[in-house]
Amino acid sequence: MQVTDRIAALRGEMEREGIDIWIVPSADYHQSEYVGSYFKTRQYMTGFTGSAGTAVFTRDKACLWTDGRYFIQAENELKGSGIVLCRIGEPECDTIEAFLKKELPENGVIGFDGRTVGIGEGKHYEDLAALKSGTVSCELDLVGRIWEDRPRMPEEKAFALDEKYTGEGVASKLGRVRGKMEELGADIHLLTSLDDIAWLLNIRGNDIAYCPLVLSYLILYMDSGILFADEEKFSSEMKAALTGNGIRIRPYDEIREAVSALPASSCVMLDPDRVNYALYRRLPENIEVREAENPEVLMKCMKNDTEIENTKKAHIKDAVAHTRFMYWLKKNIGKQEITEISAAEKLEDFRREQGGYLEASFEPISAFAEHGAIVHYSASEESNAVLVEGKLLLTDTGGHYMEGSTDITRTVALGEVSQREKEDFTLTARAMLRLMNTVFLHGCSGANLDCIAREVYWKKRMNFNHGTGHGVGYLLNVHEPPVNFRWKEGKTPAPVLERNMVITDEPGIYIEGSHGIRLENELLVCEDEKNGYGQFMHFEPLTFVPIDLDALLPEQMTEEERNMLNDYHKKVFGVVAPYLSEEEKIWLKKYTRPV
Repeated sequence: MQVTDRIAALRGEMEREGIDIWIVPSADYHQSEYVGSYFKTRQYMTGFTGSAGTAVFTRDKACLWTDGRYFIQAENELKGSGIVLCRIGEPECDTIEAFLKKELPENGVIGFDGRTVGIGEGKHYEDLAALKSGTVSCELDLVGRIWEDRPRMPEEKAFALDEKYTGEGVASKLGRVRGKMEELGADIHLLTSLDDIAWLLNIRGNDIAYCPLVLSYLILYMDSGILFADEEKFSSEMKAALTGNGIRIRPYDEIREAVSALPASSCVMLDPDRVNYALYRRLPENIEVREAENPEVLMKCMKNDTEIENTKKAHIKDAVAHTRFMYWLKKNIGKQEITEISAAEKLEDFRREQGGYLEASFEPISAFAEHGAIVHYSASEESNAVLVEGKLLLTDTGGHYMEGSTDITRTVALGEVSQREKEDFTLTARAMLRLMNTVFLHGCSGANLDCIAREVYWKKRMNFNHGTGHGVGYLLNVHEPPVNFRWKEGKTPAPVLERNMVITDEPGIYIEGSHGIRLENELLVCEDEKNGYGQFMHFEPLTFVPIDLDALLPEQMTEEERNMLNDYHKKVFGVVAPYLSEEEKIWLKKYTRPV
């Protein structure tokens, strides 16, 4: 079926069930950022392949909301579908809330698969429906009804992550979490976010694209726990280890019945941003609920010293792979055919040569020339551009290693590029370096510091339409909340930056139809001097890959900024050179020379 046929079929099901508006988010049953192929209902219904967006269908309208990372991509992919692109944050764009208020008839019904919607979002739809004396329907999967060739649920094996990587055993983590439960007066913790479960139980898997996680739910009691997952995924050793920590396994689909059967005298701690609305609606009527952010969220964000030591090892491996890729690209451009896809595959090959490499940590971005202006561009067989000299190549890639996860963006000049491209590249390099080298007092969040990167853009009355940085998980989600660099606060304030948090620094500039530039390093939050003014903090770079001097205009940098770059490049050479061939080492010396 084409997208238009799917929409028609969906509307047939809506009419059959008496539903006026059907909402299709991007999430799975666990509010994951990336989802497995089984859960890509929004992509199936719209043809839009980006990772973020919400589709809304009425009896005669179809709309897709997405953010600035995907405007260009969505516009291209929605052509011919009849679906209207709604650009989040643009002044002429209605919010989903405003749209629902306008389109829902009196006594109307808003429908959605409640497993794919968080508690807060589900309650919000309830309130919107009530304004029209309407109701919500959350128990149906209408897209599943019409998706005839829907992929199977994943059946990949899970694996245990040894304490030499995690730095902390399961018993210790369970004790810390139960301490938080006790503080809140809760005797049950309902946990549905896959990365929190994986961190807590020191397990990993292959059920989510680019995220080594296991599809599961966890009900944790003060003295035991039940993991709802496919038991066939676990080895006998893993099952024995879980049993030793008081955790038994039950089938994945039994979670709904288990939640319905929780004792009404209990007090349940749950995270309204991470537990799905369908499970929430199944809680016994008189059960006490404590809504709070999962304690695992901040615990796993603040890495221990073992995790940081391992993460540094992963980044050295990644730096070697990426530096060798840059050398190969510079040496071979114009001599052999290289495409966006083959370039990404070559970089992946260099990573595979590193010990302990598992897989890419997210879908790689390899964007040549004007494709770089599409912030989350994904090359397809149709769009796959041949690389030629005279333009820029932007690669945003990363890897999962047993020692941790990486995320790096580099923009590389293929031969001589234009003055405008060099000016924009230099602006971006200045922004990245300034934030990386900032010193700040403890108590600052990413919201306090974001303007340090953006100031150089704002002075030129320019901006970039995405966050400047995000947290990075340890062999979990590469985009890990709650830390970030954003000048606009979200619905919950950004947390204070603490020692051993890992965060990216990735400003960019995007000129539609011409080029895109982004430079990204991962940063480690470190304690600095403590004096009468308080505890000062600074960042330490974890990423050690050259900033392409062929695209740089040093004369447009301040002396301080040039010193920042030279100091960074000195470290890059010291870290990476010992792992390179003599020819590669000579190349690296040239590309880390002082400017």
